[in-house]
Amino acid sequence: MFKNGNSTVKSIFTPFNVITGIIVLFGLVLTVVRFTGGLAAVSNLSDYNPWGIWIGLDLLTGVALAAGGFVASAAVYIFGMKKYHAAVRPAILTAFLGYALVVVALSYDVGIPWRLPYPFIIQQGTTSVLFEVGICVCLYLIVLFLEFSPAALEWLGMKKIRSLVHRLTVVLTIFGVILSTLHQSSLGALFLIAPSKLHPLWYSSYLPVYFFITAIIAGLSMVLFEGALCHHLFADKLDEAHKQEKDQIALGFGKAASWVLAGYFATKVVGISADNNWHYLLTGYGLWYLTELLGFVGLPCLFYAIGVRERRLTLIRWTAGWTVMGIILNRLNICIIAFNWHLPASERYFPHWMEIGISVFLITCGLIVFKYVVSRMPVLYSHPDYKETH
Repeated sequence: MFKNGNSTVKSIFTPFNVITGIIVLFGLVLTVVRFTGGLAAVSNLSDYNPWGIWIGLDLLTGVALAAGGFVASAAVYIFGMKKYHAAVRPAILTAFLGYALVVVALSYDVGIPWRLPYPFIIQQGTTSVLFEVGICVCLYLIVLFLEFSPAALEWLGMKKIRSLVHRLTVVLTIFGVILSTLHQSSLGALFLIAPSKLHPLWYSSYLPVYFFITAIIAGLSMVLFEGALCHHLFADKLDEAHKQEKDQIALGFGKAASWVLAGYFATKVVGISADNNWHYLLTGYGLWYLTELLGFVGLPCLFYAIGVRERRLTLIRWTAGWTVMGIILNRLNICIIAFNWHLPASERYFPHWMEIGISVFLITCGLIVFKYVVSRMPVLYSHPDYKETH
């Protein structure tokens, strides 16, 4: 009896549970401070710097890294690449949680969060890029919920509803691709109104194109990165089909990522040439720009190609993690580091430690939900009652 009790205690007080528990408790305290004391109590945001880490990391980066949902589903259900089917449900789950956390993060960033629905029902700002982004994100979150619902319905044993939703798979996938294309590019278009604030090396009329291409890169890399983590941390949940498909998913998505990175590198060079910004490369910001371009675009492009050609799966998966870091760096450069670059250091934005704490709290909540769902629902394996429909 004692051994069973001791085993139960050990299963509860795992390192993951203890660390995430502390973060969640601390995050809840910061949340109370934020919504009782206002933005000034927890952030360094100002009129000069209205967008900080909650937008740069939680929104811009979160939306980009959640692009694996439309990339994986499009590959399987539109282009007919059924051999990558094992990647779809983990990607859809990550995308759904990512977009849900984006909405939650916005409630922290907006001064009066309960007015978030106003543009849709009271004052329709249909000529605003933000309105388009908002309505696309809202609709895509619904699409992602419906796309992932078959896994939950299989878990709950609701066969009739699951069958109905499953018939909508292709329609939902097409709708998701359209919505993703619109809002991923529109997030870049938001910065077109700030040519005097964003450094010329990052500012370009091609920003909407850059954001869409990098979203595809992020989606491909996140599928590989999360796949590597899931196969390591949830190996007991995988069935034989998923185990057999993991290598071809790595090779196929790695090859695609290499080609897209090469195309993105070329468009960036074209952008510098079109705007004649070569002279900025010799400045401090220029060196930082080259670090991003060469270190997080050119280098992973090369490593992906080598990994696919030589079938070095470990190299592909490590490159995926490096590329994800590059996407994060790109979004933070545009939103924070290279934004208001002309201001003196004393007036530049640097996130308050509470802002960072709230971001860590939100990401941790996403990890907890992901772990809970993957541990219980048929995400990394096919439900035995529905294998013929997968």
